[in-house]
Amino acid sequence: MKLRLGMIGGGQGAFIGAVHRMAAALDGLYALTAGAFSSNPDTSRATGQELGLAPERVYGSYQELIAQEAQRPADERVQVISIVTPNHLHFAPAKLALESGFDVVLDKPMTFSLEEAKELQQVVEATGRRLCLTHTYTGYPMLKEARQLAASGALGTIRKVYVEYPQGWLSNFEEGGSNKQAAWRTDPARSGVAGSMGDIGTHAFNLLEYVSGLQVTQLCADINTVVPGRQLDDDGAVLLRLTGGASGVLVATQVAAGEENNLRLRIYGEKGGLDWQQADANTLLVKWLDRPTEIRRTGAGYLSAAARHNSRIPAGHPEGYLEAFANLYRNFALTLLAEQTGQPAPPEALDFPGIEDGVRGMAFIENVIASGRSAQKWTDFPAIESLEQRP
Repeated sequence: MKLRLGMIGGGQGAFIGAVHRMAAALDGLYALTAGAFSSNPDTSRATGQELGLAPERVYGSYQELIAQEAQRPADERVQVISIVTPNHLHFAPAKLALESGFDVVLDKPMTFSLEEAKELQQVVEATGRRLCLTHTYTGYPMLKEARQLAASGALGTIRKVYVEYPQGWLSNFEEGGSNKQAAWRTDPARSGVAGSMGDIGTHAFNLLEYVSGLQVTQLCADINTVVPGRQLDDDGAVLLRLTGGASGVLVATQVAAGEENNLRLRIYGEKGGLDWQQADANTLLVKWLDRPTEIRRTGAGYLSAAARHNSRIPAGHPEGYLEAFANLYRNFALTLLAEQTGQPAPPEALDFPGIEDGVRGMAFIENVIASGRSAQKWTDFPAIESLEQRP
């Protein structure tokens, strides 16, 4: 059984829309059925034609898509709507889709502001619909393994966490030319109050909390805009205080010339530590205080159930970014399909980022920028209660 999928955004020339479509298609659990792929109706129609959709299921606006799909018979209308637009166009279509009876997959950061994020949380609670937020990196099998190790107590009490996300693609003033990605990501009217901290810093923040099992309670940020003429931050570092007495450091920069996307996470406890980086995503180093370092690899039988559930191929065959992205879509689909049949979803399927991650992500953005602008620096981070406990 496939879930019927509609898409808002992701038209011709868009990067992330194609990634979402590949991720949704990988496990055969979705059928792309309808879309409003651009605010330009001609572009939307052309994209729908390229994708082989029926012309009557390709719409000129997200309002038209949601209204007309909601009027279709239950066995024809889309069931899930994926929203892959720039940040300022996340909240309104997500709210309308949820209130119209659709479950939602939403690109990060979840909204344009923390105020919108809190309102969207209320909509999720009121409607009872599901929302999946695409923090891609939580889908990697070896980060599932790292999370299980941290939760098991094998490392002892967590003391220190380092997460760094260096990119170099904005080392020059790219937004001054034809680079559409640079243009909207550095535009405060479309991106929000943050640049690099909103774009990649939220990924680093989410990953730190997801794997460690801890939550940030205070932060102290140094935020920079390095490239002349740029309107938003392109570089920053944050000191963190976390629950349980741990401390951490988060670095997010888009002006590290020559760097691609080598996201790295290190977690240290009393007895040992974990080291993972996206450049070698199939490997997790487990470092012990009193014995040799272990090398754990994707696809191995000794891994946790969570890591095995999110692996598709035998050990030695690389699984990467698209597969990690697809794990979010897959787990979301398995959860929705279980609910449709009245069966409990397996614990591993419930493991996808949701509304509470989105609210904390927006709180991170606004607190980081506030701290960066403040002379006092240390800023209390508000606790956000989860709607449900993860497995």
